[in-house]
Amino acid sequence: MAKGIPTLIRVSEWTVDEKRRVLGARLKELDDLQTGLVNLEQEVVREQRTAQANPELAGFLYGNYADQVIHRREQLNSNIASKENEVTVARDALSEAYRELKKYEVVNENNMRRAEEELARKEQIELDELGQQAREFRDRQ
Repeated sequence: MAKGIPTLIRVSEWTVDEKRRVLGARLKELDDLQTGLVNLEQEVVREQRTAQANPELAGFLYGNYADQVIHRREQLNSNIASKENEVTVARDALSEAYRELKKYEVVNENNMRRAEEELARKEQIELDELGQQAREFRDRQ
């Protein structure tokens, strides 16, 4: 399994990047919906000013406009709530993918550390043997 760890890390990195892109897209969509709600509120203020400036015409038209605004506001708020849930799900998925990646990275680091320790141990054994041979050679002289 140690040989497959780098592959698992690459796949996990790709998964984390993909989850990050999905979260970014959901956040952008949420921001667009929130901007739409702000724009709607600004539009309402402009229409109210227009209605105050021209009350005869506004009395007839503003009622229908107000009904449409209420419906649009409800729809935007519903879409925002839904998108917030999607953002939460996307954040959780990214978090899980990141934890998985970290798990593989830690295993890989531990494997590399053990390999380095084993190499150092073998080199030390060789050096000890050379030292022993040199001492034996000196003792014979």
